[in-house]
Amino acid sequence: MVPITSLLAFALTAFVLIVIPGPSVLFVIGRSLALGRIGGLLSVLGNALGMGPQVVAVALGLGAVLAQSVVAFTAIKFCGAAYLVYLGIQAIRHRNSGAAAERTPPTRSAWRLVREGFLVGASNPKSIVFFVAVLPQFVDYSAGSIPLQLAELGTVFLVIALLSDSVWALAAGTAREWFARSPRRISTLGATGGVMMIGLGGTLALTGTKS
Repeated sequence: MVPITSLLAFALTAFVLIVIPGPSVLFVIGRSLALGRIGGLLSVLGNALGMGPQVVAVALGLGAVLAQSVVAFTAIKFCGAAYLVYLGIQAIRHRNSGAAAERTPPTRSAWRLVREGFLVGASNPKSIVFFVAVLPQFVDYSAGSIPLQLAELGTVFLVIALLSDSVWALAAGTAREWFARSPRRISTLGATGGVMMIGLGGTLALTGTKS
């Protein structure tokens, strides 16, 4: 296991990095503006679950190989960017579905939202680079079981991200609820969330291969 001092230092580092608005936060805000609080929270859950396989890959040593492969890294980057653009277009197309998103969605819809968030999280190349570059710095190589320590650190990161992103989802979803008093405003807000996701996808696609 990771020594408690290293674990606390990593938790603090992860918290500082996570609370600063970045791609994941923008994705969550965009989804919450387009779909409401429930949709935002389900997207947060899916996004966190999607980063789970990346943590496993890093723990097994596959993350470094992927991060160093220009072809694989670029393929993941463009797939993730294209999917974000697709979700943004869908949000704009369905922007008039308004208040329905504030009600608890049926099971099938809930699973769909989680699945969409999962695909975004799993295809985010920036988180792969982060895990490869940062996690090993907090590992105690004299304590043994390096993969287990990496997995433990990754789990801590995911829990913090889940909690922090949920706050953003609730805040954006609450703002959306206030705007929902006007059908025109809620339609505009839904489109705004879609535009944010499209912009995020475009930014990701234009980012340098190794950045």
